[in-house]
Amino acid sequence: MDLPTPEDLRERRTELGLTQSELAERADVSQPLIARIEGGDVDPRLSTLRRIVEALEEAEGGILRARDLMNSPVVSVAPDDSVSETKTLMDEKGYSQVPVVRDGTPQGLIGNSDIRQRTEENVGDLPVADVMHESIAIVEPNATIDEIDAYLNHNAAVLVVENGQTVGIITEADIAAHVS
Repeated sequence: MDLPTPEDLRERRTELGLTQSELAERADVSQPLIARIEGGDVDPRLSTLRRIVEALEEAEGGILRARDLMNSPVVSVAPDDSVSETKTLMDEKGYSQVPVVRDGTPQGLIGNSDIRQRTEENVGDLPVADVMHESIAIVEPNATIDEIDAYLNHNAAVLVVENGQTVGIITEADIAAHVS
């Protein structure tokens, strides 16, 4: 990844018609810090530079957020639902996994692989809670595509939660659809 130079930052800011104060407000940093960075007087921390770049990308309309990528409303099942009902729903919808939600709050995910890994003959009669995996990735609607992508490196899906309620789901396929 190439980091932008002070000249790159100043050029992008002026092309967007933003003042140093406006960029500072969008990036949640001080205007004097923007001036010092653009002047080459200070090397910002990576986290500060990231906030400035994200503010510029957002001003350009080029940064994707969870709210832009998520599928909503979320098709989900309850922990008490049976695995067979869940599998039927997944097959009908063409899903390989669905979130497990109780009263809007995410509890986990259940997928075809979770069901296949169970060896009981009566797996279909079990409640979803006995088969699901509880390790889930959760982001807020304003999470960036980079944050989501990092979670998707280790999770099959990312749930979008706002005020404790599940409002969306994002998978690799959703990222691919927007990138292409």
